[in-house]
Amino acid sequence: HLMQGIAWSLRQRQPHKQVMYLSAEKFMYRFVRALRFKNIMGFKELFRSVDVLMIDDVQFMDGKDATQEEFFHTFNELVDQGHQIVISGDRSPSDLEGMEERMRSRLGCGLVAEVHSTSYELRLGILQAKAEGSAGSKVPDKVLEFLAHKITSNVRELEGALNRVVAHATLVGRPIALDSAQEVLHDLLRAHDRRVTIEEIQKRVSDYYNIRVAEMSSARRAQMVARPRQVAMYLAKQLTSRSLPEIGRKFGNRDHTTVMHAIKRVDQLSQSDPSFAEDVELLRRTLES
Repeated sequence: HLMQGIAWSLRQRQPHKQVMYLSAEKFMYRFVRALRFKNIMGFKELFRSVDVLMIDDVQFMDGKDATQEEFFHTFNELVDQGHQIVISGDRSPSDLEGMEERMRSRLGCGLVAEVHSTSYELRLGILQAKAEGSAGSKVPDKVLEFLAHKITSNVRELEGALNRVVAHATLVGRPIALDSAQEVLHDLLRAHDRRVTIEEIQKRVSDYYNIRVAEMSSARRAQMVARPRQVAMYLAKQLTSRSLPEIGRKFGNRDHTTVMHAIKRVDQLSQSDPSFAEDVELLRRTLES
């Protein structure tokens, strides 16, 4: 999943470069197929002409001597041409006991990094790559951003959530929207709730805009009060799994349509006013930290 995100990012930033991403298992399958159909030269040309070669789960080559041999020569050829190679595995090169010593040495000569939890940017990149590569319903950026913010612990769950959203949209024959995605994933979102409460959001936003917390539930419509209230409603929808009616009740028993209007208004202002957008993003990051 990390590799898919890297591949997507490379293709976006350097569209002129030929990036090939595949698993070690698929590399072996293509190699065996090339041998069977006597097309080994075509295989070599394919893999040795790319700008970036990305091989996932390299540990799959353990004990597969012929595949290792071909990969070793492909690796050397690409390095000699000054091209990039990105490889992932479930252990460090030195621990790949089924690999030949020269292969372990080759893998260890580059930058070796142990990867832990994914960042928001990487989660978003993975979702974008997944959405871009799947046929059918178009997934709005706001839905992808929401999922990347909400589901942080497991990339498989992240992809599973996206699959559920797309499958539901296909089944009911409707375009994907943020509200429908939240409804479909309600149970999952509850489990992944960051434990940010609406009360905490109200207090943080009130402090930021220098108003009393009580104003969040008041009937006052002055812009100095109404705008922070709208921001708090927007963040409540983004950072919690509460429904629109639930959010409305926390803001002086307001109707869910009022919450919808607040969310839409904050979206509009964020697009037209960079300073306002920075304020909202700063509040979001502060609440998430």
